[in-house]
Formats: sequence, structure tokens, C-alpha cells
Amino acid sequence: MRILLFLGTNIAVLLLASVTFRVLGLEQFLYQQGVGLNLTGMLVFAAIFGMGGSFFSLLISKWMAKRSTGAQVIDQPRNQSERWLVDTVKDLAQKAGIGMPEVAVFASPQPNAFATGASKNNALVAVSTGLLENMRPDEVRAVLGHEIGHVANGDMVTLTLIQGVVNTFVIFFARIIGTVVDRAVFRSENGNGIGFFVVTMIAQVVLGIGASMIVMWFSRHREFRADAAGAQLAGRENMIGALERLKVATKMPETMPETLVAFGISSGTRQGLSALFASHPPLDTRIAALRAA
Repeated sequence: MRILLFLGTNIAVLLLASVTFRVLGLEQFLYQQGVGLNLTGMLVFAAIFGMGGSFFSLLISKWMAKRSTGAQVIDQPRNQSERWLVDTVKDLAQKAGIGMPEVAVFASPQPNAFATGASKNNALVAVSTGLLENMRPDEVRAVLGHEIGHVANGDMVTLTLIQGVVNTFVIFFARIIGTVVDRAVFRSENGNGIGFFVVTMIAQVVLGIGASMIVMWFSRHREFRADAAGAQLAGRENMIGALERLKVATKMPETMPETLVAFGISSGTRQGLSALFASHPPLDTRIAALRAA
């Protein structure tokens, strides 16, 4: 239902944009200036590629996560620690009302964990060896509750869809800018000269930076919900304790692949303008939110 609603919203936005362009006379104005563009067709093209790329990334997310981290899925627990980990995830998943995720462990001295997958009932929850070695069982349970919260809230799907929408408009407006500049400045007759390709690539980079800020804002917002889920499933003090432990780990080098940082329990600390591109809020802010809840 989440996917259908978001796809419907995306289609509605595309239709609204197309109608708006016609009502405002933007297409006619461009034709009068010698810049003929099929804005509706371009919008559909951008949506296909913008949404298609995001959905493809979502579909292969578990496979990519396993390969990039070297995570080993626990098919049959080999010891008491693995049995406890699988049983804990199973218990939390049942309480959250989702299917049993795959459970994996990846080698990293940095305490971290992530969840990914195409749906609530086809997910992967993985923890680092550093997290298991440096946290108490009740704190590990809280981290697992946080990751289960991401799955139950549909955060992977939501973030993918948001990324698809912003990708659509980055591609769309970059191509408009490229065509206009190519015809107005470089005097290309068909708008597909070398100026189009150069300007389009530059515009996609610039617009992509702004789009990343939007996506990361949503990512930071969902962390508070996942923290609340972890507190509900494993206890608020345990969730706070886990976050306090993670504050020590922020001084360690980041070992999580860049593509998975947004899905981890923590992503380090950023200040100034770089904070706008952070996938997670500061740990102190998250702890304060839990204490005030």
C-alpha cells in the first residue's frame, strides 16, 4: 500500500507539473524563443529513469549489502551467541508484526548495525562484531529493536521512493537547462549539441547536491522514529544506553560502505554545512529526544 500510494503521488505530481506548464504557457513561451521542448515527454522520461534506478537499487539492496560488508547470514546458529542473536531478532520481529528477517554478522571493530531489504517481510538485519563485543546484551537488543523499527516503518522503501522522486526532477530540470543553454548560447539547432551534454551533466551535479539535502533530511527524521521503536521494543533506558555507547565509537574510522551508512545505527558526527548531508541526527539530539519522550 505504501508503494502504491507513493507511486500514485509521483504520477499525480507529474500530471500536475505537465498541466501547470501548459496553463502557464511555458511550453509555448519556449517555442516562441526558438527552444522547442516536449516537456510532458521529458517529464515521463525523467520519471522512468529516476524511479527505475531507485527501485532497482532497492531490489538488489540485500545482495549488495552482503557483498559490500562481507556479512555472513546465520542459517544455522553455530554457538550460543548466534542462537541468542537469532532468537532476539525473531522475538522483536514478532512483536513488531513483520516477517522474520535474515540475520547476519559482519566483521568490523566499530559498533554498528543496519537493516535493508525490499519489503517488511523480505529484510536483512546485520550487526558488526564490534557491536556484539562492546555492548551489553540489553543494549544490543535495543539496537536490534531500532533496526526492526526501520523495517516495520517501511523506511527502506520510503527512502527509496523519496530518492526516486527527487531523481526524477533532477533529471528533468537538468535536461531543460541543458537544452535551453545549448540553443540560446551555443546556437545548436536541435538542442542536442555538445553544450547540451556538458551543461546537463553540470546541472545534474548541482541539482543533485540540493536533492541529497532533501533525502538526508528525511533520513534524519526517520532515525527518531526508529529510536522510539527501539525504546518501545527493548526499553527506553536500554536504547539510551546503546546510543551513549555509540558516542564513543564516533571517534573510530567509518567502516560501513557509503551506500549503507544511511541504514546504519549511527553515521558519525558532522558539523556546519556538512550536517545538512548527514543521514543521522547527532547522538546527543537523539538521546535528548528519547529522554523527553
